[in-house]
Amino acid sequence: MFLSVFDVFKIGIGPSSSHTMGPMSAANRFLELILSDDWPRPAGAHVAALQASLHGSLAFTGIGHGTGRAVILGLMGEAPNTVDPDRMDAIIEEVERSGRVTPPGHPAYEFQPKSDLVFDKKQALPGHANGMSFSALDKDGRLLLKRIYYSIGGGFVVTDTELAAMRATKDTAGGDRVPYPFATARQMLEMSHGAGLSIAQMKRANELTRTSAQALDEGIDAIWEAMNGCIDRGLKVDGIMPGGLKVKRRARAIHDRLNEEWRSNRPNPLLANDWLSVYAMAVNEENAGGGRVVTAPTNGAAGVIPATLKYFLHFHEDATKDDIREFLLTAAAIGGIIKHNASISGAEVGCQGEVGSAAAMAAAGLAAVMGGSPEQIENAAEIALEHHLGMTCDPIAGLVQVPCIERNALGAVKAVTAASLAIKGDGTHFVPLDACIETMRQTGNDMSEKYKETSTGGLAVNVVEC
Repeated sequence: MFLSVFDVFKIGIGPSSSHTMGPMSAANRFLELILSDDWPRPAGAHVAALQASLHGSLAFTGIGHGTGRAVILGLMGEAPNTVDPDRMDAIIEEVERSGRVTPPGHPAYEFQPKSDLVFDKKQALPGHANGMSFSALDKDGRLLLKRIYYSIGGGFVVTDTELAAMRATKDTAGGDRVPYPFATARQMLEMSHGAGLSIAQMKRANELTRTSAQALDEGIDAIWEAMNGCIDRGLKVDGIMPGGLKVKRRARAIHDRLNEEWRSNRPNPLLANDWLSVYAMAVNEENAGGGRVVTAPTNGAAGVIPATLKYFLHFHEDATKDDIREFLLTAAAIGGIIKHNASISGAEVGCQGEVGSAAAMAAAGLAAVMGGSPEQIENAAEIALEHHLGMTCDPIAGLVQVPCIERNALGAVKAVTAASLAIKGDGTHFVPLDACIETMRQTGNDMSEKYKETSTGGLAVNVVEC
C-alpha cells in the first residue's frame, strides 16, 4: 500500500479539500477528458456547452463550502494548487456576466451558472456522499458526454469506475513496487523491526521509488513552507470571515497577547496550549477565508499538524530541517494507513475522520521527533485517534468555521498530550492503532447522515441565529 506524502499533503485553497479542491480538480479532469480520445465522440460532433450537478453533502453544504465557485473556477481551467485567491472573484464574475467558460486550450463553452450548475439535494449518487456529474452538450443541446466523479476526502477525486475498482482491490495498486508496502500499523511495526528502520526511514525509502532524494526533500520543505506561511498570514489578518455568520477572526489578537506575555516573562501555566491553539486557529481562519492552505489530511483539519509542528519548533530551539522532514514523513505514513483502512472524509465518517486523523498523524510525527520508538509512535497515534471516536461533522450554515476552527485547536492539544503520554510509556498499550482505525470506520458507517457534513443535525440546527 503506497500513498505518497505529496498525496496526503496537497497545497490548495480553502475552505474545504473535499468540497472545494475536489470539485475544482474534477472539473479539470472533465476538461482533459473532452480534449482526449477516451470517449466515443460522434463524427462531426463538437462540444458547445457544459453542465454540472452536485449531490449529497456537496449539495447540502456546497454553498457554505464554496463548491459552486470551485466548479466554475475548475471549468475555467484553474487548479487548486495554482489558482490566485485574489483573482477568484473576478473570474467568477466574468463567467456569470458572459455565460461562458473559457479554459485555456479549449473553445469557449456556454455555461450559465444559475441554470447549468445544479445543487441536487434530492438525488444522492450511490458511490460516495460527495458526488457530482459533468455533462458536455452540442450546440443543439444533445448530450455528448457525461461523467460522474466522487470527492473522497483530502482533495482526492475518482470516477465512479475508479471508485469501484479501488473498493474491489482495497487500493493496493503499487504496494508490491515499494520496499515497505505496509497497509496496517501492525505490518508497519513488523517491517520496522525486520529492517531496523524508523517509520520515517521506511516512508522515505518508499518515496524514493517515485522521485529523487533532492526532489523529495525540496517537496517536503515546500509543504512546510506553505503550512508555515498559512500560519503567518492567519496571525496577521483580522476582521470578519465570509459566509454570513459574522464570525470574527481571533488568532491575531490572541497572538498579540501571547507575545506580550512572552516578552514580560509573566507565568502562564497554559502557555503551550495557548500557542498550539493560536497556530491552529490561524490556519483554519485562513482556510475559512478561502486562502492558501495545505490538506493535512483535509482542509477542515488543516490546522492540527502545522500547529503541532510549529509548537515543536517554537519550544525546541535545536530543531533542524531534518526534524521537520521526519515529522511530516511519519505523519504521512499514519495518514496513509488511516485512509486505506477507514476514511479521512467528514462526509463519509464525520469529523473523527478529519480532525481525529489529523491528531493521530500529528501525535505520531511529534513522538517521532521527540525520539520515540516505532511502538511509541504507533501508541501516540492511537491515543489521539481514540479520543476523537464518534466526533460528528455538523458545521453551522455549512461553513468551515463553527465548530471547525476551535476543533482544530483542541485536536492539536490532544495530539501533543497523546505524544507526551506515549513517550512516557514503553510502547505497550491495550488498544492497537489498527483496532482504533477499524472502530472509526464502523462508527462512521453507523453514524446518521445528519452528522456527516450535511448540516442537517447537531450544532447546525441547534443554534438560534441559524
